[in-house]
Amino acid sequence: MGAPLYEALRALADRRPLRLDMPGHHGTPLPGGMPWPSHIDFTENGDTGDLYGGEPDAIQAAEALWAEGLGFDSCLFLTGGSTQGIHAGLALLAGCGSAAAVDRGSHRAVYHALALLDLDPVFLPRPWLEEEGVAGPIDPLAVEEALRARPDVKTVCITSPTYYGVLSDIPAIAAVCHAHGVKLMVDGAHGAHLPFLGYEGFRAADVVVMSAHKTLPAPGQSALLLANGFPLSALQRWGSVYGSSSPSYVLMAALDEARRYMEGEGAARYRETVRRTRALRRRFPALGEREGLALDPARLTLSSPDGFALARALRERGAYPEMADAGHVVCILTCADGAAEFTRLEGALADAGLTGPCPPIPAPPPSPAAVLRPRRALFAPRETVPLARSAGRIAAEQIAPYPPGVPVIAPGERIEKKHLAYLREIGYNKAYCDVILGEE
Repeated sequence: MGAPLYEALRALADRRPLRLDMPGHHGTPLPGGMPWPSHIDFTENGDTGDLYGGEPDAIQAAEALWAEGLGFDSCLFLTGGSTQGIHAGLALLAGCGSAAAVDRGSHRAVYHALALLDLDPVFLPRPWLEEEGVAGPIDPLAVEEALRARPDVKTVCITSPTYYGVLSDIPAIAAVCHAHGVKLMVDGAHGAHLPFLGYEGFRAADVVVMSAHKTLPAPGQSALLLANGFPLSALQRWGSVYGSSSPSYVLMAALDEARRYMEGEGAARYRETVRRTRALRRRFPALGEREGLALDPARLTLSSPDGFALARALRERGAYPEMADAGHVVCILTCADGAAEFTRLEGALADAGLTGPCPPIPAPPPSPAAVLRPRRALFAPRETVPLARSAGRIAAEQIAPYPPGVPVIAPGERIEKKHLAYLREIGYNKAYCDVILGEE
C-alpha cells in the first residue's frame, strides 16, 4: 500500500507553492543546517486535509490504512503522544463524573485524566512476581471482582505491555468487561510494534492508544488512537479537545510512512530483532517468558544485583538503556537495531559484568486510603514538605519510583508510615513531596 498523506504533501511541496501561512520556515531549511523536512511541513490550506475535519482527505486515508492493518474500525493520528490519546480515550468511554476501574500501575497521564474528568477510580491490583521482582499481568478474575463489587463502573483502563514488557491477557479481560456491559481501554503505548509481529490481542479492546515513537521508526510525539465500535468523528471530537489545533503534518506524514515501512521491510527487521533479543536473553540474566507470564518478545529487561550500577556501567561504555531500578535495566530494542547495534550491546554487557539475579525487591504495601477524589487533589492548594515528615498528610501528587513502577501513593490518598518505610527500603531518593494544604 502507498502512503497517501506523505505522497500528497510531497506532491504539494514539489509544486513549490508560495507559502504565506504557518509554519514560519515556509519550507526552507532551518538555520544552522539542522535537518528537518520543512518542505512537507504545512498547515491546513485546502490541499493538505484537516486532522479534525469531516471531509475525506489524505489524512483520513492514511488513518484508515492503519485501522485496517491493525484490525480496528477507526484510527486517529495523535501529535501529542499517547498522553493525548489517553485523555481523549477516557473522555470518549467514561465521560465526566463516572467511575472507572483503573490499573494501579497506569502512566501518570491516566491519573491526570482521572482528575480532569472527575472520575472515581477503582484501582485494579497487579500481582507481585517475587522471583522476577516486577508487577505481573492484570488478572481477569480481579477485573471480574471489581465489576461485581462496583456495578457503577462503565470503563476499565489497563496498561499492556508494561515498561518491563509484561503483557496482560487482553482478550480475556475484554470478555469480562463486555459481559458486564463495560468498555475496555488499553494503554498500549509500548506496543505499537506488536501487531507487526503477529500479535492480535489489542483487537479485543474497545479503545487502544499506541506510541509509534516508542517502538517504531517514528519521531517523538507521534502516536495513534484506535477504536472498535466508534466512528472516526467520535475520535476527532475528543482528540481535538486535548490536541493542538495546529497539528504537525510532519509527524502525521511520519506515521503514514512508518506504517508503509512496517508492512514491508520493517516487519522483517523486527522479526530479526526478536531473534537477536532472544539470544541475549539466553546469554545474560533477563526477564523471560514462563507459564502465566507473557512478554513483549523485543523488550530486553536485564536482571542485575544492582540495576543502577549496571545502567551506569553501560552508559560509560556508550550504551544508554531506557531505565533502571534496583534489580533491572530495560533496553528498548527495535527494527532500527541491526547486527552492529546488538554486537555493541552484547560487548558492553559482557564488559560491564554486572548482570545476575536481581536482589529481593519487596512488594508494594496495600494502597492507602483515598480521602479526596483525584480532581480535588489536583486542583486543591498544595505545599511542598519533606517526604520523611509527610505521614498523615494527603498526597497532591503521585509518590513512587515512576516511571515505571506501580505508584505507592496516588493523589488524594493519605500518606502512612508504612508507605514511607517501603519507599526507603527500595531506595526512593526524592526528598520532598507535594501535599494538600491545610488537610491533615
